[in-house]
Amino acid sequence: MATDQTFVIVGASLAGARAAETLRTEGFDGRVVLIGAENERPYERPPLSKEYLRGEAGRDKVYVHDEDFYAEHDIELLQGRTAVSLDTGASLLTLDGGEQVRFDRLLLATGARASRLRIPGADLEGVLYLRSLQDADLLRMRLDQGGAVVVIGAGWIGAEFAASARQRGLDVTVIDPMTVPLERVLGTEIGTVYRDAHDDHGVQMLMGAGVAAFEGATSVERVRTTDGRSLDCDFVVVGVGAQPRTELAEHAGIAVENGILVDEHLCTSVPGVYAAGDVANAHHPFYGERIRAEHWANALHQAPVAARNMLGHSDTYDRLPYFFSDQYDVGMEYSGFTHPGDRVVFRGDPASREFVAFWVADHRVVAGINVNVWDVSDSIRRLIQDRMVVEPRHLSDPSIPIDELLPSAPVSST
Repeated sequence: MATDQTFVIVGASLAGARAAETLRTEGFDGRVVLIGAENERPYERPPLSKEYLRGEAGRDKVYVHDEDFYAEHDIELLQGRTAVSLDTGASLLTLDGGEQVRFDRLLLATGARASRLRIPGADLEGVLYLRSLQDADLLRMRLDQGGAVVVIGAGWIGAEFAASARQRGLDVTVIDPMTVPLERVLGTEIGTVYRDAHDDHGVQMLMGAGVAAFEGATSVERVRTTDGRSLDCDFVVVGVGAQPRTELAEHAGIAVENGILVDEHLCTSVPGVYAAGDVANAHHPFYGERIRAEHWANALHQAPVAARNMLGHSDTYDRLPYFFSDQYDVGMEYSGFTHPGDRVVFRGDPASREFVAFWVADHRVVAGINVNVWDVSDSIRRLIQDRMVVEPRHLSDPSIPIDELLPSAPVSST
């Protein structure tokens, strides 16, 4: 590929950094411009709700690459800069301040932003969110001060923050309208495992409740629930989901629906423009439908595929969705993709917090989770990828090793 070409990546995220790295390792020696709105070099988000938040890991542990990596690989990292408009016809990107950058290929890795609550008191000081490294730094200081925190939302961010805050000794209350944590993702039975783990560690779990208002003079002092309770607190953390950052693409006429629409090659509706990471709503050839995954593994693995296709390849992104979580002594890995109504088959007792669960549709495994059971995730992925018809009684029988349900061909690790 001609060395006078310019490839631009919008979003100095994990996906953006991995794409830039891949362009260089694949031999592209043209201009690579990586644009990030934050005054930070690219970093990874999982530690922000776990070891970094708790002060167990230093700042150097969150970055994707060493500080010198970008200069050493001739990657122009523009920090604290925002792309404000995109003209796909002219292949022109305009940055805040008016600077324009022409490109031959463009990757949109703009990620997602935390969803905001719109209730009385939402703008009070001390109503905080956890999405960025700056957010995590502020919350680390809050944890150092101790006190009481109310967590709004029992999804991944809310549940992981609550666990970290409790491990740091704070008084923690969690409020969520569902009956158990993570119910929308994992269902009631597995969500109960997480509810009980938080209960055991002294977290007050107010499930089936909503938030009416935050109250206080200038800083939040209380949370008022929809059922009339008033909870005193020193600060609040809101974790109610995230919204893909699609404005740049949408205003440029690129197809958008719950993210930027891309095909299995991660190409948008405009040739030469790609998307990867949290913002990409990608057609998944294995499942035959679109999936937008807001998880570390998705950003890690999508970006190199997009980068190679920017270079003229026709690689397909068909890796199974994967994510992990650690809360207290409950570690888990999840692979696959499910729909409401898929049957759940357990291998082991969920109450023991050491089990495997399979989601089954049409007698085939479509997803699986291993909780405090290790070295089985490759086998679970094989069950899914091979579309094998498996008897539920065999899935649930711990005396039958999962590997014995599989054909002999190996599978690569996540």
